[in-house]
Amino acid sequence: MAPTGFLDLGPGYLDPELVPTDTIGRAYSAALARYGDTALAYGHNQGALPYRAELARHLTRTDAEPWTPAHLLTTSGTSQALDTLASAFSRPEDVVLTEATTYDLALNIFRDRGLTVSAVACDADGPDPEALERTVASVRAAGRRVAFAYLIPTFHNPTARLIPTARRIDLVAAAHRQNLLIVEDDAYADLSLGGTEAPPSLTALARWDGVLRLGTFSKTLAPGLRLGWLGGSPALCRQLADRGVAHSGGSPSHLTALAVAELMHDRSYVEHVEQLRPRLAHRRDALSATLRERLRRDFTVRPVEGGLFTWVELPPWLPEQEAVARASAVGVLVQPGSRFGSREGAIRLAHSAHPPARLLSAAAGLAGVWNQKG
Repeated sequence: MAPTGFLDLGPGYLDPELVPTDTIGRAYSAALARYGDTALAYGHNQGALPYRAELARHLTRTDAEPWTPAHLLTTSGTSQALDTLASAFSRPEDVVLTEATTYDLALNIFRDRGLTVSAVACDADGPDPEALERTVASVRAAGRRVAFAYLIPTFHNPTARLIPTARRIDLVAAAHRQNLLIVEDDAYADLSLGGTEAPPSLTALARWDGVLRLGTFSKTLAPGLRLGWLGGSPALCRQLADRGVAHSGGSPSHLTALAVAELMHDRSYVEHVEQLRPRLAHRRDALSATLRERLRRDFTVRPVEGGLFTWVELPPWLPEQEAVARASAVGVLVQPGSRFGSREGAIRLAHSAHPPARLLSAAAGLAGVWNQKG
């Protein structure tokens, strides 16, 4: 919770007005009516089949390859999935490759597991495939092991970048040449805001060979559901489902998975996302467009085609911490780019958690204090 009198543009969660609380409640009731006491059991280690089947149909509609339930493993969200993968595919002191600027909480998870994070050089289209191969070779030449590469190709957190199809193909090819596992964080794939649909996932382009895709319903429905998924080859999904934690307690979020299966089955989920996108786009425009109009020309406000974040690159004369302090002085809390690994002065702003009028006011206030040079 933000302090009284402050507007917090840091966290990437939905405004409560955008959460379909009543629809979710009905879905839980429908799942309990359909499945009875089995909805309250541990559930299959790989996840409830109705959930995986409905999710596979949804992904087949939105991706380039036909998904099946065997390609999916239920998770309690991206954070839990990342921790599971770090446990399953790495050992302390291994190296994880990331984009130079990336999801800050993923970095925390990797470091908690004793992993070293190494950044891959990027350009406007995303990670450079040749740089990826050079980095892998350099790490291995030093006698160290690369666990996997963690990439966010679709409406990237924090920059909102969308990696184009050609670059995705090149990244998959580079990873295959290096026998490198890619973990694809696709939390924002359903949140296109500008009419530009996401290209095929890295997982689909690789035909599930050497790529694992992570998804979540935290960004489209509600984070409190604690429900997500991992997509990969049937063999890798079975391997992960066979770990001791699943044998002990089955799949996570079993009842919630059955409720979300109901939402997908009766198209409530698709209808919700179709209504959510323009509402998020309105909020994005209130923040991003206002900043783009009012900030001096030596600021850069990155285009936002999807996701929940606006990325502002600061001019050299405005240090990052000074920008944060100035924002706080007008009652706005923001996230410094260095938190996400950025070596250039930048600020991440979330446009998802507040109504447009408050975002307009915040953007005007930020422009007023950030434009003051000297």
